[in-house]
Formats: sequence, structure tokens, C-alpha cells
Amino acid sequence: MYAIVEMAGQQFKVAKDQKVFVHRLAVEEGKKVTFDNVLLLDDNGQVTIGAPAINGAAVEAKVLKHLKGDKVIVFKKKRRKGYRVKNGHRQSLTEIVIENIVASGAKKAAPKKEAKKEEAKPVAKPAAKKATATKADDLKKIEGIGPKIASTLVEAGISTFAELAKTEPAKISEIISGVRGNHVTDTWPAQAQLAADGKWDELKKWQDELDGGKA
Repeated sequence: MYAIVEMAGQQFKVAKDQKVFVHRLAVEEGKKVTFDNVLLLDDNGQVTIGAPAINGAAVEAKVLKHLKGDKVIVFKKKRRKGYRVKNGHRQSLTEIVIENIVASGAKKAAPKKEAKKEEAKPVAKPAAKKATATKADDLKKIEGIGPKIASTLVEAGISTFAELAKTEPAKISEIISGVRGNHVTDTWPAQAQLAADGKWDELKKWQDELDGGKA
């Protein structure tokens, strides 16, 4: 038996006794945690799909330890402009072990009825609706934003260009105040708006004139 479940903003395929690394959870080591946003269950070949989540289903886990992932180095350079930026980032993670997958209360789709033999024309089936979900954008495409700042913004609930475009520069500075370095956030909302509108050529041309997000 396995399940596809959303944990800490990410989707995982999990089974009992499996160890998983997820984004840092605000749960003490040794404590138990339950994830109820189960999107799919497979019980010995019998599949149940949620719409979008399955009612009554849950994944129970235990927090083993908190740790940090491997360091990622991001280096940016602009020719003939003397612009060089090197940032290092280690993602905060939590290791958990899956203890149980609860499927009680799950609503299963009713079996399809067979078409009657006397019907000459087959009944047209309605097109399946695709589940829509808000996908996070790569905020590092904004001039002046590195991996650490991007991670800090996501933790504060700003994960898309549209959300960043609606945030005042003063508020952004307040959110990233704990990140080392001098950051000028004045142009970030305007850059994010161009990215949200898909105006990548215009954004690239502007960014070539910027210096770490500063005009």
C-alpha cells in the first residue's frame, strides 16, 4: 500500500516504514505528525483518487531529526560590468519515518455502468478535469534574489511572481532582514510583475542595467 501525499509544500509517494526528507517542520524530534492532504491511495491495486484530497485518509509519521541539506553554491557574473555575486545555501530539512497510512473514510469512485447492448450510439464521456494547483515560481530569476532570500520569501508565504509583485519593498526588506548582506528591494516588485506577465525580454533588458537589484 502506498499513498501520494502533500507534506510541507511538496508531494511525495510514500509507504509504511519509508524515511523521507521534507522541508523543516515545526515539530520536535520524536514527536508524531499527521498529514491529511492525501491525493491518491493504492491499496493492493485498488486506486482511490482525491478531488483534490481524499476524505478521511491520512499519513502518520514520526519526526526523527532536524538537519540541513548539502550546500549549494550559486555564482552570478556579468561581463564587462564587474558584477560578481557568490551565495551559498543549505536547505533546512526534517527527516521523518512513515508509520501508518490510514484509508478509513476514503470515498471511492463509483464503478462505471456498462453500456446497454441495444444502444446504437455510445454515450460521449465528459472530458476529465485536470486538478489545478498553484505552482511556485523560481524567484531567483529576479535580479538581486539568491537561494537564501528565495527560501526566506517562500517561508513567509511569497512563492510566486504575482505575490512578490503585490508586496511593498519595505515589507520585503522586513522579511529578509535576517539574511546577511545589503539588499536593495526597490525594483523587485516591478521585476516580478514583468515576470508574472511573461515579459521576459523586457525584464532581461532591464536587469542588464541593474546592479544587484538596484537601478
